[in-house]
Amino acid sequence: MTNNRTRTRSLSALLGALAAVVLVLAGCSVDNSGSDSSKPTIRLAYQSFPSGDLIVKNNRWLEDALPDYNIKWTKFDSGADINTAFVAKEVDFAAIGSSPVARGLSAPLNIPYQVAFVLDVAGDNEALVARNGTGINTVADLKGKRVATAFASTAHYSLLAALNQAGVDPKDVDLIDLQPQASLAAWQRGDVDAVYTWLPTLDELRKTGKTIIASRELATAGKPTLDLGVVSSSFATEHPEVVDKWRAAQARALTQIKDDPAAAADAVAAQLGTTPDDAANQLKQGTYLTVAELTSPTWLGTEGNPGNVAENLHSAAVFLAEQQQIPSAPPLETFQKAIYTKGLPGVVTQQ
Repeated sequence: MTNNRTRTRSLSALLGALAAVVLVLAGCSVDNSGSDSSKPTIRLAYQSFPSGDLIVKNNRWLEDALPDYNIKWTKFDSGADINTAFVAKEVDFAAIGSSPVARGLSAPLNIPYQVAFVLDVAGDNEALVARNGTGINTVADLKGKRVATAFASTAHYSLLAALNQAGVDPKDVDLIDLQPQASLAAWQRGDVDAVYTWLPTLDELRKTGKTIIASRELATAGKPTLDLGVVSSSFATEHPEVVDKWRAAQARALTQIKDDPAAAADAVAAQLGTTPDDAANQLKQGTYLTVAELTSPTWLGTEGNPGNVAENLHSAAVFLAEQQQIPSAPPLETFQKAIYTKGLPGVVTQQ
């Protein structure tokens, strides 16, 4: 195993990936059904983790709400790839973790996008699992072990936070950059001892492994991670009415998760290719806000008064800088300006 696999991916490598963005996008799953060349296209990046975003996609709520547009959904494996696509101006909206957003808003990426929604707060749906027989029972036991995670993701951030909390130097752990499905394959071959990842891959790992720590515990310890809905700043400026309809659809999905969990599970199951029972179990492992919570000062806030999501992102950037993942953390003001509060809370109640 080469030395560079023991370190986190360099920022230059992340930027270098921009040159291959066409190849990245070509390898993604694209849903552009019903495309009409006479209509403008809205490009949405999604990930296969249980969330309201999958409910919106499955139920075609955006297609119904925005009949004058083509709706193009592209599947990505992680937030790092989504950031690359934003830099290349290939997407307008995305479901992406808070740690990649903190990176994206920091130098050298400085991506012009804004947070317009909180999809979920990570709980037991993202965790570190050790393979049975490895002798790993605590985070401290990771020293000298082979641990996989998707670099520049919320899982990577949480793994670094867990190591920091346990007093383990990341240099003493053989960190391997693998996307969820690749980490599962490596696990099955016995190539890795532990993996920090998210659902649905996480549940597969748990069948032959032990949960060491979950993101819920790290949130309690002051290192929460979120799944966010972001929008290109230029798109939001040019099409605020589209952002309103997108956000209303996402709010409708949050309400369905709370009020009609069976329907929510059916939609998520259809998108993940699993059973409604499995999807329901996965949804229970995350934390989903109510519309009232979403627009409170604790989270997004309201127009002119950005909420504590900005503080969360700033804290994440400070930690990433301390871990030498980014050169430095921008000031809090950068993150406050990156919270899209136009129309809140009225827009999200238009379901």
